[in-house]
Amino acid sequence: MKKSIPFEVFRYAMIALALVVALIPIAWMASMAFKPVGEWSATGADLTWWPKHPTLFNFNFIFGQSDTSLIVALEKTAAKPILASLLSSIFGTLIAISAGTAAAYGLSRFGAGKNLPLALIQLRIFPPMAVMIPVMIMWAFLRLNDTWFGLALVYGIVTLPFAFWLMKTFFDDMPREIEEAALVEGCSRWRVFTRITLPMMRAPLASAALFVFIMNWSDYLIALLLTSREWVTIPVYMASLSSSMTGQLYGAKAALGLIAAIPPLVLGIAIQKHLVRGLTFGALKQ
Repeated sequence: MKKSIPFEVFRYAMIALALVVALIPIAWMASMAFKPVGEWSATGADLTWWPKHPTLFNFNFIFGQSDTSLIVALEKTAAKPILASLLSSIFGTLIAISAGTAAAYGLSRFGAGKNLPLALIQLRIFPPMAVMIPVMIMWAFLRLNDTWFGLALVYGIVTLPFAFWLMKTFFDDMPREIEEAALVEGCSRWRVFTRITLPMMRAPLASAALFVFIMNWSDYLIALLLTSREWVTIPVYMASLSSSMTGQLYGAKAALGLIAAIPPLVLGIAIQKHLVRGLTFGALKQ
């Protein structure tokens, strides 16, 4: 039945309203990032939506390339926290996706380990704080504290249940007849998995990887507990941007926030053609 025009107008109006509400914080952050100190530290009637005198001071400041006499001298620039976030998030995602995909395929195809799904989901039943104290002690003994590799390993373990459950759903929906036909033709199970199954799972792998990467990239609590100085991530470093003269360095935080939004955005755009589910079901039509 054809929908009425008033209903369509109302629907699009609600979509536009939701879009505006969602974009207001992003627009405010983008505006704050280009404001000089006098504008983002103003209060009351002096606050403006758009910068009166746009400047790159905040970006130069977090990278230690500007005069800091107006606010405070930074102990360290944002370069290493950005590198720490990239390394820990990327390698943590690789660990979670690799282990989660292997476990999901094994359980989906062979039905082994009926208690495995429950055991994996238990990693997320308890709040992170409940298990992080033992992890901190163990990581200190192994000398993995304040290292990007130690942080990436924890990220991989924590996000493994999400990767596993996402991939298991996709494997369960994939027609088994394709793999069985390849096995009949003489392919080994490993060859079927690497040459047939994984290429057909590009879309699920892309969506799962993006989801896990965003979780690792935006983490604050785990990074706060496992890093102290050398390999702090962007969220931890951002929380330290403050001054006794101006309070919170909102301009610097906004500039770093814009930079932090780039990797997930670029990754999402790069794999957007794989995010539409349905590639596996089209194989039977070829």
